[in-house]
Amino acid sequence: MKKVFYLLACSTLLLGACGGNKKSSEKGAGTTVTEVKTGTPAIAFEEMEHGFGNVVEGEKVEYSFKFTNTGDAPLIISDASSSCGCTVPDWPKEPIQAGKSSYIKVVFNSAGKSGFTAKQIVLHANTNPSLVQGPKIICTVVKQ
Repeated sequence: MKKVFYLLACSTLLLGACGGNKKSSEKGAGTTVTEVKTGTPAIAFEEMEHGFGNVVEGEKVEYSFKFTNTGDAPLIISDASSSCGCTVPDWPKEPIQAGKSSYIKVVFNSAGKSGFTAKQIVLHANTNPSLVQGPKIICTVVKQ
């Protein structure tokens, strides 16, 4: 990270020194200057845990966790997973702009489960770090 910052700082100084003496009238007609804004997206969940209480074995339950991109660049979630195939997250595939919110839906299938269960969602995104510990669901699976 320090190397990247150092290279960016040196590049900025070099570019500033090379073109700093030109007057605006000397620039070519039709020249378009594009400013590239770089930043880092960040994700913040409204709640990090949802408890379903008792769930009857075989029942499917779902919950949607609201999150906000609190960074200053578009947030792109490339993948979301859990520790078990019984818990399936569904995440937005389009970029979430800075300051905007969206939802990650989590579906838990209690078939073949019993007792206390806690499942955490892990996100792969363009954040720093790229792996984000997401919210978790908890419940107790009971026999009918």
